[in-house]
Amino acid sequence: MNSALLHPVLPFVLAAAMAPFVGVQLRRLLSLAAPLTALVLLGLLPLGTQLSFMAMGHEWVYLRFDDLSRIFALAFILYAFIAGVYAWTDVERGPKAASLGLAGAGVGVVLAGDLVSLFFFWEWLTITSLFLIWYGHTAGAWAAGFRYLMFHLAGAVVMLIGILLQLAEGGGPFVPLSMESISAWLILLGMVTNAAVPPLHAWLSDAYPRASVYGTVFLAAFTTKAAVYALARGFPGLDVLVWAGVAMALFGVVYAVLENDIRRLLAYHIISQVGYMVTGIGLGTALALNGTAAHAFAHIFYKGLLMMSAGAVIYATGRGKLTELGQLARPLKWTLVLMMIGAFSISGVPFFNGFVSKSMIVSAAADAGRGPIELLLLLASMGTFLHTGLKLPWFTFFARDQGARVLRPVPASMYLGMGLTAAVCIVTGVFPGATLYAVLPYAAQYNPFTAHHFLEALQILTGTALGFWILRVKLFSEPTTTIDVDFLYRQPVLWLVDGAGAVLEGVGQRTNTTLAAAVHAGWRRLIRIQERGVSASLAFQAAVVFLGVAFAAYVALLIHQ
Repeated sequence: MNSALLHPVLPFVLAAAMAPFVGVQLRRLLSLAAPLTALVLLGLLPLGTQLSFMAMGHEWVYLRFDDLSRIFALAFILYAFIAGVYAWTDVERGPKAASLGLAGAGVGVVLAGDLVSLFFFWEWLTITSLFLIWYGHTAGAWAAGFRYLMFHLAGAVVMLIGILLQLAEGGGPFVPLSMESISAWLILLGMVTNAAVPPLHAWLSDAYPRASVYGTVFLAAFTTKAAVYALARGFPGLDVLVWAGVAMALFGVVYAVLENDIRRLLAYHIISQVGYMVTGIGLGTALALNGTAAHAFAHIFYKGLLMMSAGAVIYATGRGKLTELGQLARPLKWTLVLMMIGAFSISGVPFFNGFVSKSMIVSAAADAGRGPIELLLLLASMGTFLHTGLKLPWFTFFARDQGARVLRPVPASMYLGMGLTAAVCIVTGVFPGATLYAVLPYAAQYNPFTAHHFLEALQILTGTALGFWILRVKLFSEPTTTIDVDFLYRQPVLWLVDGAGAVLEGVGQRTNTTLAAAVHAGWRRLIRIQERGVSASLAFQAAVVFLGVAFAAYVALLIHQ
């Protein structure tokens, strides 16, 4: 057999290409068959496998399978299958194709062995995510998707410039990068954009709640965790990431506590939890990097479960704000049970997967003599339990009745998807040594089930629960919109982009190049559309993506020349 046919991305590519052209039942089967086939192919790959080809004077290592890539690829593929079960009732052609493409892109990123291959899958991830947002057909989805595109294209341009400089310096393989070169810093800046490091984070909390309930479930898993993998591969031990990660952990919990929309609350907490992973990468020890990999795996499933349960509430009631919900515990009792499994996992309750992964990063900070970092991460853990473990389920299911009613039953496929995800959270939390820890990439021993860890968790959970009960009335969300820090730079960035387009147009006129002028004219038109919030057709949305990629390619070409 041709070894290229063993690439786990291939089933996702084929299924995504077929999905728009087949019937409903076959589309549903493709959403399950693709990840199952990819899982088989992943199992057939021996550790150390590397596949490459030469083109344009560059060696494209499109598959490198080692210990670090294995745990991320395994998590992505397993989650893609479970999310496909959850989305069984979603029969639209476009979202099925986009979700399959998104999963394939995530697997491609973590298996890429050189910087150019990484960039190819990186942008594939952006485009498929963008269409999942637009396919949500919710209020504000078009504008949110456009801002998502602007953030990620800006990051892509910076990252591509860094990659081109790396190639000029004789680099190319995706290995830990030397920070003595400006190219490494540019690549880092592109990666932290996808990781949603503040202040480059607003695309996440803005866009994810605009997708459909099914789309958000897919979006929550891949982009930020692919960025975590890339940072772990390229920048282990970089101290600036320690402080960036702590800032993320605290920033995310503060905004989640303030948030009223349940999916936006969970989106902000993605930022917080990714902060733990970024901190682990910055610490750079074997224990910290294992903690990052373990927490990324755990986060994919417990955050997925929380997004699934929030989606089930929205599906059943048609409402998604805490101020519109309440008294749903009886009619949605199984959704409540499953949400609490996700809430206990994310809060680090013993015998759930967040406990065995998050505590590893906190312990790594203590072992490295970084006491202030340890304390700040523990403080962020208190915020996590406050808003996701207590506030979210309380005001959704138990608080005073705000008139929410179950308008349609939650489909069995949704419950099955949530049940499978909950099983992963419990099994990996109860038996981490035989499951999660068995696939960690580095040699480091860790036992989460010690008296110290149990006591620490008990203190955090008990103290936070007591504070919540005393202040629960004051924590009730107001029906307002949270103003994020992007409010400070959104308009100036639009002016900057418009001005850069004018410069490119002038360059194009002097060099008899029409591409720059066309890019500038189209970009200005898109900015005016985005400011007015005008919706667009799918064909026009595709033109947006093409125009953005053309803009990035043109800038990179000018620099390379």
